[in-house]
Amino acid sequence: MPAYTLSVLDQSPIAEGRSAADALADTLDLARHCDALGYYRYWVAEHHASPALAGAAPEVLIGPIAQATKKIRVGSGGIMLPHYSPFKVAEVFGLLSALAPGRIDLGIGRAPGGDGRTMIALQRDRSRRMPHDDFPNNLAELVDHFAGSLPDDHPFAPLAETLPSGGGMPEIWLLGSSMDSALWAGEAGLPYCFADFINRDGAAIASAYRERFQPSAALAEPWVMVASWAIAAEDHDEAVRLGRPGAMLGALLRRNVLIPVPTIETAEGWLAEHPEATARRRRAIVGTPREVRAGIDEAAEEYGADEMMLVNIMSDHAARRQSYRLIAGEYGLAEPGQAA
Repeated sequence: MPAYTLSVLDQSPIAEGRSAADALADTLDLARHCDALGYYRYWVAEHHASPALAGAAPEVLIGPIAQATKKIRVGSGGIMLPHYSPFKVAEVFGLLSALAPGRIDLGIGRAPGGDGRTMIALQRDRSRRMPHDDFPNNLAELVDHFAGSLPDDHPFAPLAETLPSGGGMPEIWLLGSSMDSALWAGEAGLPYCFADFINRDGAAIASAYRERFQPSAALAEPWVMVASWAIAAEDHDEAVRLGRPGAMLGALLRRNVLIPVPTIETAEGWLAEHPEATARRRRAIVGTPREVRAGIDEAAEEYGADEMMLVNIMSDHAARRQSYRLIAGEYGLAEPGQAA
């Protein structure tokens, strides 16, 4: 067995010709599948105003997923804190923890999860852009709400007693793909999840997190999870083919062109006409189960990761299920076919 834990991040992809309702049904199905396969966590992402990704509200999805599964931890990858008040997030995740005690993770991010117009639309006050330099203070307030450690003279201190009880604290994580998030996570004494599928050059950032880490009531030692892109199939060429819709989607997103997840055939045709679209250097661990495991091992060693979280976007849900089954089988999480 590897020295790291294996988990899943689901962005709830909407395939061409299908609806958000279909994508969310797929998310619930994949969560049950990954629970049976033995993955440790199942996180859902927050993306707004996207025709390709249905998960606009992870706080809404987490409850049904937790109720549909048995053992796997369920969480947000992540909640974009600039859109919300810390107390509201504390109330929501206190409630989720009461529904599924000991199984809820609260991953916090700073990114808007959408473009500038969407960010303004999400604000209650649309007259100005909300400041981003208040993120560390809001993060600290959120942690203090759960810990009941706001100063006695703080106007919100009495509110800690009103949070939903009986489920314990969610496990709070900070997510990011830049140095700022790593330093904030270290200073707050929180576990840190780095988005390698966005920025593959994060080893030095993870190292800076460890150097800056201050032990806290939540965590005595630094803890790094790395989210990497991974697709497995029985045949290497088939795995590459399954990854083409995600490649086309990402290339168009960088051009501010938003579309549903294209079919494999559509993506193959478009990529053939735009070979420059795949020149961007991002890590993609794609191949047979053995090749994928070697790639995950390499990424884990590069970061010194304690956990690896696997993410992908495919237009074929059955192939997506199969990818996670093959990887689980390669790691011995469950017998191949057990959850098929």
